[in-house]
Amino acid sequence: MITRGETPQVRRACVLAWGAAAVSWELSTPGRLGASLASCAAFLLLATGCALHVRRELTAELRRTREIAGAAQRALLRPLPGRIGSLALAAAQLSASRGASVGGDLYEAVPTGYGVRVVIGDVRGHGLPALGAAAAVLGAFREAAYDEPALGGVLARMERALSRHVLAQDAAEEFVTVLLLQIAEDGSVQALNCGHPWPYLLREPQPLEACGACGPSRARAAPRAFGARVRAEPGERGRGGAGEGPARRRTVVRRFHGGEVLPPLGVVPVPPDPRPHDCGQLWPGDVLFLHTDGAEDARDRDGRFFPLRGVLAEQADDTPARLVAGVHAALLRHTGGQLTDDVALLVLRSDRNP
Repeated sequence: MITRGETPQVRRACVLAWGAAAVSWELSTPGRLGASLASCAAFLLLATGCALHVRRELTAELRRTREIAGAAQRALLRPLPGRIGSLALAAAQLSASRGASVGGDLYEAVPTGYGVRVVIGDVRGHGLPALGAAAAVLGAFREAAYDEPALGGVLARMERALSRHVLAQDAAEEFVTVLLLQIAEDGSVQALNCGHPWPYLLREPQPLEACGACGPSRARAAPRAFGARVRAEPGERGRGGAGEGPARRRTVVRRFHGGEVLPPLGVVPVPPDPRPHDCGQLWPGDVLFLHTDGAEDARDRDGRFFPLRGVLAEQADDTPARLVAGVHAALLRHTGGQLTDDVALLVLRSDRNP
């Protein structure tokens, strides 16, 4: 079987063989040598012209096809704005299918009257075959996020859209992991998780003040579920370390857990009226790093998993755009550019005033 990379070599070999056969036939035909050489030159010029014309037409057709495919892909997975209210955003998508910029992973963030609503999800399978289910779920979210007052209503609409897609495609099985977040203006977070990895929270701990230095007017209530003071837990990495003095603060990278995890959409019906979990508040400067399982499941040639937490700790002080770009580049270096699953990355940073 001829692979895509071998096609140009095969094409060149065929042209050379045809040219050699034409020259041999002309030179072996009785007659004057000059006339034979002239005929050979004419044959070669004609073949070269035809090859260049065909190549030019194929290149133009390929360019048009890529432009159409790029427009369709951008319509499905639209570029996110750099800012929504007090949240700074950045995102990236890597497809396991060669030549595709989207696949079975999805994400979106929209401002609504209920707060900024965010979704990230992962369709079973990867690449272009998973596009249909991703489009159905993402389209339902974009409509329901504005209409449904409760986050559970958004999830129910997404489940119904997936069910209609499965029936229309006569698919035997299709499921999607989904994480829904709702972030209010005061930084309070609600979450519904259907089988999706929880994001990472990047937080710079607040400095501890001397006894008596903090009066009631300066006391700061710690957000629920995030802890009064974030401390490095076993296995966690942060900026700074021993020997740098007590004045230097460290950005801690830890899992953001928001309560019970429901099964993925399409496996079992969503419970009626699912209630989102209250996850506390995001402090000013806090960063949530959302991702699909393709990021942490990516392996190098020796079978080692991608150290996502370590990479985040090394780049914790970067802007959202630089953080996404840094993780993207590190992921490609780790895998040698050979991804086996789609990857979606989404960063949210709280820039609200204290």
